[in-house]
Amino acid sequence: MTQIQQNIPLRQYNTLGIDAIARHFASFTSLDELSELIEENPIPGKAPLIVGGGSNILFKEDVNGLVLKNDIPGVEIVQEDADHVYVKAGAGENWHKFVQFCLQHNWAGVENLSLIPGCVGASPMQNIGAYGVEIKEVFAELEAWHVHDKRKQVFSAADCAFGYRESVFKRKYRNQFVILNVTFRLNKKPRFNTSYGAIEQELERMGVQQLSIQAISQAVINIRSSKLPDPAKIGNAGSFFKNPSVEADVYAQLKKVYPAIVAYPNADGTVKLAAGWLIEQAGWKGYRRGDAGVHEKQALVLVNYGNASGKEIYDLSEDVMRSVQAKFGVGLEREVNVV
Repeated sequence: MTQIQQNIPLRQYNTLGIDAIARHFASFTSLDELSELIEENPIPGKAPLIVGGGSNILFKEDVNGLVLKNDIPGVEIVQEDADHVYVKAGAGENWHKFVQFCLQHNWAGVENLSLIPGCVGASPMQNIGAYGVEIKEVFAELEAWHVHDKRKQVFSAADCAFGYRESVFKRKYRNQFVILNVTFRLNKKPRFNTSYGAIEQELERMGVQQLSIQAISQAVINIRSSKLPDPAKIGNAGSFFKNPSVEADVYAQLKKVYPAIVAYPNADGTVKLAAGWLIEQAGWKGYRRGDAGVHEKQALVLVNYGNASGKEIYDLSEDVMRSVQAKFGVGLEREVNVV
């Protein structure tokens, strides 16, 4: 049985490198350990906070409760047919290592999601996405444990109600379920997706003659590495804000005033604006206040240069949001979960 520890620093458990303290802390590698820890919760009635890779969380203050780190391991094939392989991965598996495992076996579908920080369990929670692909496109099902009812439940894609960086686990079922594992439906015959962002240009720069999922993955890795800071070197949570969507007429008005505005059409007729472009035009790119700052290469990323507090990062994000609202009349929303 994993012991619950007291007053544990969380700096190593979040990629922003925030020095928050967990009043109670433990990690688990199985459902049995998880259920025992929930039973032992030193603060009954208060749901534990579950963390994985800590790549999408901002600790605004110390956590006066139980923090549980999900370390459930394992990758296995659970089903296979002529076109697909169904691969179940433990929620505690590192996401990028899982992507690499799939590439080694020539299972297609997640190559565009290379180098995204975090663990497998967070992928459906956030409906993570990059370079034209979202998790919902390769998602089969997941198993989760209901903290209060103490039962296991299977969620289909429809049950998860995936949206843009959204699922039922972020709002409707927030703090109610712990994701145990996720099953992905991967393709034996790849359908290449290179139209988004700079992938085609990067493939050309790499001199790729024969397109493959491995080449696409490497192109994505190259692009991400050139634009986004490495959390091991400078604290960050990747994209801090969501790209906002506006009605077509609002976009048309903005386009008149700002002809260079960066935008992408949505299937529902709305238009998605590049939050990074809006933040940069509002003058925040490269801004620094103490150890809290906006990254010099990608304005979508807030960074901790060393010892910024969670509140300092949060306050900076508030100022950025107010500034963009004032300049463009567009509201930004944080992608990062604030605790």
